[in-house]
Amino acid sequence: MCTEQRDSQSKVRRGRSRRGFTLIELLITVAIILIIAAIAIPSYLRARIAANESAAVANLRAIVTASTAYSVQWSNGYAPSLDALGGTGVSASCDQAILLDALLTAPPYQKSGYTFGYQEESGLVPPVPTCGAQGSYGYFVTATPSVPGVTGQRSFCSDTPGVIHFDLTGQTAASPAACDALSIL
Repeated sequence: MCTEQRDSQSKVRRGRSRRGFTLIELLITVAIILIIAAIAIPSYLRARIAANESAAVANLRAIVTASTAYSVQWSNGYAPSLDALGGTGVSASCDQAILLDALLTAPPYQKSGYTFGYQEESGLVPPVPTCGAQGSYGYFVTATPSVPGVTGQRSFCSDTPGVIHFDLTGQTAASPAACDALSIL
């Protein structure tokens, strides 16, 4: 009889070890995963914000370069709008220069977590007969986080000289003078 009891007890022990995890083991595993997530998620968000800010600066530089190329190529001053710098056609014109990505040059003018703005500055140039809209003697361009603190921390701006400035608060610069007063990137 003793032998039978030992055999049944050993079967019970073997059966327990095959059943799965205990509640304590599962709780410890979940706690470890939560600790790792608590450490990793803020780092991921900071990295994403840094990547969005880098992309915004690159896009702002592309707009500045495209504005200068437009001015040289079409003799219509600087582009009257972001729309004029873009376009989807096969042949370029002063109304659709096809110099920039369609995401930047079509409403709502958003890319990589930033919203872009473009304004004519310094007055309009004399009309060019082949162009639908008059260009200007200058421009003012901004890049503002679509969701401040989530898609980016800083806002960026530039005007005709092409120098890029930034604002740590993420607010859009109201004018070229306000932009020029900000720190240079």
